[in-house]
Amino acid sequence: MKLLSDKVCVVTGAAGSIGLASANVFLQQGAKVLLVDREQTALEAAVKTLEAPADQYAIKAADVTSASDTQAYIDVARDKWGAIDVLFANAGVNGSIAPIADYPEADFDQVMCVNVKGCFLATKYGFPAMADGGSVIYTSSVVGVTADPGICAYATSKHAVIGLMRVAAKEGAQRKIRVNVIAPGPIDNSFQADIEERLSTVVGRDATEMLNEMIPLSRHGRPEEIAQSVLFLASEASSFTTGTVLMADGGMHI
Repeated sequence: MKLLSDKVCVVTGAAGSIGLASANVFLQQGAKVLLVDREQTALEAAVKTLEAPADQYAIKAADVTSASDTQAYIDVARDKWGAIDVLFANAGVNGSIAPIADYPEADFDQVMCVNVKGCFLATKYGFPAMADGGSVIYTSSVVGVTADPGICAYATSKHAVIGLMRVAAKEGAQRKIRVNVIAPGPIDNSFQADIEERLSTVVGRDATEMLNEMIPLSRHGRPEEIAQSVLFLASEASSFTTGTVLMADGGMHI
């Protein structure tokens, strides 16, 4: 039996590697999936890679920092398929790499708005449209429980997402809605490659190599591996799990 048969799922940041891999796994497990991202063209390119019938998914371009856009994508999913069962608030940006004294205020505001407010709005407008017993998942990061120099906005935002999750988990429990965080470590994708390219100039060595040395499993993760952890949190396999941070970081936080 498929783990998400006929479940209605919403994935933000769905044109990115983790979002797209998770959407694909959800579809393979029988779900109906609304893929949400900022750019329509990115979504159209992303869905060409999906391994599912076209009537099993839909796309919606939206700015996750906008209340009206958030309500709009929630409405699309609910109107098309009914109450939402799984809400994966995954959209995120990484921001600048610079010491706090030099960190651009505009970048700090943008990172907090996308990474934190995006999850807040998804929950604010998503909770009323969800079925009792559903699952909400936020994407944090290994730096949601650790930190490094130069990433004050990103690390702060990912810590904040965990705080939001703990509040939402207590509020959602009244309707048996579980709320959890997935916290990936470095992933082999373009998002991480951009960070590491800039980080290399700061630390004066190959940042990818440096990070692999810091990870007990000695490698970056793959988007498909993170998607399997997200599937666990989305499905009834985690039916007694709420308010938790699932580390998918190869042991980097230890």
